[in-house]
Amino acid sequence: MIYFAAKSFTKYKTNTIPKTIMAKFLTKREENYSQWYNELVIKADLAENSAVRGCMVIKPYGYAIWEKMQAALDTMFKDTGHENAYFPLFIPKSFFSKEAAHVEGFAKECAVVTHYRLRNTADGKGIEVDPDAKLEEELIVRPTSETIIWNTYKNWIQSYRDLPILINQWANVVRWEMRTRLFLRTTEFLWQEGHTAHATKQEAIDETIQMINIYAKFAEKFMAMPVIIGHKTENERFAGALDTYTIEALMQDGKALQSGTSHFLGQNFAKAFDVQFANKEGKLDHVWASSWGVSTRLMGALVMAHSDDNGLVLPPKLAPYQVVIVPIYKGEEQYKAVKEAGNKIREELRDFGISVKFDDRDTHKPGWKFAEYELKGVPVRLALGARDMENGTIEVARRDTLEKKTYPQEGIAKAIKDLLNDIQENIYNKAAKYRVEHTFTADTMEEFIDILENKGGFVYAHWDGTAETELKIKDQTKATIRCIPLDNKKEEGKCILTGKPSEQRVLFAKAY
Repeated sequence: MIYFAAKSFTKYKTNTIPKTIMAKFLTKREENYSQWYNELVIKADLAENSAVRGCMVIKPYGYAIWEKMQAALDTMFKDTGHENAYFPLFIPKSFFSKEAAHVEGFAKECAVVTHYRLRNTADGKGIEVDPDAKLEEELIVRPTSETIIWNTYKNWIQSYRDLPILINQWANVVRWEMRTRLFLRTTEFLWQEGHTAHATKQEAIDETIQMINIYAKFAEKFMAMPVIIGHKTENERFAGALDTYTIEALMQDGKALQSGTSHFLGQNFAKAFDVQFANKEGKLDHVWASSWGVSTRLMGALVMAHSDDNGLVLPPKLAPYQVVIVPIYKGEEQYKAVKEAGNKIREELRDFGISVKFDDRDTHKPGWKFAEYELKGVPVRLALGARDMENGTIEVARRDTLEKKTYPQEGIAKAIKDLLNDIQENIYNKAAKYRVEHTFTADTMEEFIDILENKGGFVYAHWDGTAETELKIKDQTKATIRCIPLDNKKEEGKCILTGKPSEQRVLFAKAY
């Protein structure tokens, strides 16, 4: 007889385990990290590919995590004075031509609507675009909303009394991607985009910095993911921005992931759309702007930063439910007793603000449920059986370490609350430790290439500050300058490629 086993649950004969469970086993990270990621996203019911090439279906469990992210970020935005609004999905093509750098940056990614009606084919067996229904002006499906929003702001702003405008939009965007991967890069994705207007340059800069710090706080406090804040180089800036701030995170395969950006737009868009205001001196001036955004790419970051070969590892603050209770029983009498006790514990946990699921399905065995919730990364699993009823105890398994302990039922809610806090902290500390262990310095191209090929991770190295050198390093190594960290110390040195003088090291990595 063949047996199947996993670290955190009991051995079962294969003929008692449904094929769906057997299918949940993943490729190991060290064998094929990319395949591990793709399998995990699908098998953990986060998302799947759709019938539309390059687009995804976000499934309920995955969307529940995104809703948690939305809720936390939305609160942080509103706490700093921002309001939500909504702007059209379609943007007149002429709007893009008004800001040259912007159109150049997005031209290759734009989906264009040219007609507004279909008709039956002549043979009546299909449909075709009606050539008589051509739009007078073609419409762009928004890749980002600066142009349509600044055209709108022109109607909202006349005086300094109308400023600042602090608007956020939760929306979808379309960027035509040739190579896609669930959450990390898809043709259509969900995001939020903030667009603000200010009376002075400094106010806009302060807003840009404030928002990148909010993203960093969210990443570290909610996602348990340490990030580095810095400036993008001119090559890597948002199209149309004067300065772009970024948060960069390190994934478990040693690659970086840009996880949020905030842009100082200067007066570029205000001038392009002639958005002027009367200042306190009564003189006309163009307003100053920022924009900032994060997307469902954060879902990919969450998976890659923490998960293991057994499945998802979710920080408690973003888990769809933080605790699952699995009853173990034989017969109707035990079921009733265990269910009553389980419901009581569930209510106690809810009173402590803990989200909990009591899984009393009789269609699945406890071992199946243990495997399912381990795969889905539920932070804490409680198993309650007849023996626990007799002893006044309950088995507690934590997902981050796969440890199991027996707790008394009395005072369990407070104990679980403390445990969830410990899990959140432990997940962050593990990711921070990984980043420290995979952050290096290089003084020569030989050292630089050796680190990238044999270790991976972040590499601090000198760069001569030119776009030409930046592109040459990228061509030779596939590594890019992720950012110039805000907390960088000035340090004279020589560029690893050209040997020319450099004032500071910058952060390089291969990236998604």
